[in-house]
Amino acid sequence: MHILVTGGAGFIGSHLSRALLDRGDSVAVLDNMSTGRFENIESLVDRPDFSFAIDDLNNALVLDRLASQADAIVHLAAAVGVKLVVEQPTETIETNVLGTHAVLDAARRYRCRTLIASTSEVYGKGVRIPFSEDDDLLLGPSSRSRWSYAVSKLLDEFLGLAAHREFGLPVTVTRFFNTVGPVQTGRYGMVVPRFVRQALRGDPLTVYGDGEQSRCFCHVQDTVRALLCLLDRPDETAGQVYNIGSTEEISINQLAEQVIRRTGSESVVIHVPYSEAYAPGFEDMRRRVPDTRKLHAAIGWRPTHTLDDILRDVVAYEQGRMDRPSYA
Repeated sequence: MHILVTGGAGFIGSHLSRALLDRGDSVAVLDNMSTGRFENIESLVDRPDFSFAIDDLNNALVLDRLASQADAIVHLAAAVGVKLVVEQPTETIETNVLGTHAVLDAARRYRCRTLIASTSEVYGKGVRIPFSEDDDLLLGPSSRSRWSYAVSKLLDEFLGLAAHREFGLPVTVTRFFNTVGPVQTGRYGMVVPRFVRQALRGDPLTVYGDGEQSRCFCHVQDTVRALLCLLDRPDETAGQVYNIGSTEEISINQLAEQVIRRTGSESVVIHVPYSEAYAPGFEDMRRRVPDTRKLHAAIGWRPTHTLDDILRDVVAYEQGRMDRPSYA
């Protein structure tokens, strides 16, 4: 197949692009490089089955040309990180909603199989654990921009599922739960690479809030494996929403201590109030645990990497980066 990956120079997109090429597909990446990095795909650019365009999804001519050549589209391009969401809610909403609308329009013209990446953020302040795809969703007030990301991604889901129902477009929605691994940047609030870099430098590990909020971290290789399987099964999975994530839960305080042990660092842990890290009145979810039974039933998927595996790989990657002269 020929696959168009939007946001393909980003963290998940670059891993997915490599996996697609390695199994024999051809790949075109469209990325405006706002958060993607060329170094993520640098090793791919000389491959004859890979192409790369630096542009926005709002460039209709470029998007149309790439979609016309594609059998499938994996739409990963989105606003990234809590800091951006809080500080630039307009950009967040427009990037996510208008970008997805443009992708779906192009997919409809050429009948492309389409995967849309969504997020565990759509579960909002729900307290029913684990989160199931058919659960009711509880979001915070519109006066708090922190929730604009969740709402924009939820609207992406509605657009994709509507395209399936109204036009028969084979669309599948995936909700990611804290995908992590090598090449992920800590610039946008991603906690694992941020902790690892702080520990390797001997800096304090900054934990936001009281640190008792818990998360489940899924290795990017497991996430990519799920995407590949879903991509190949449109008949069984089109029109559906699937959680993708690990169910191995850990508090952020415990995560910080594990990172310190894994790196052998002498760093200490300090706590920073949300109001200082982001904005006054910032709300966070106390727990995020996915119910992945639906995904397992559909494609037989389970994560194969533990949190210890994830930390091993991220630490090794970050140590390698620190050895380079260009490290920053």
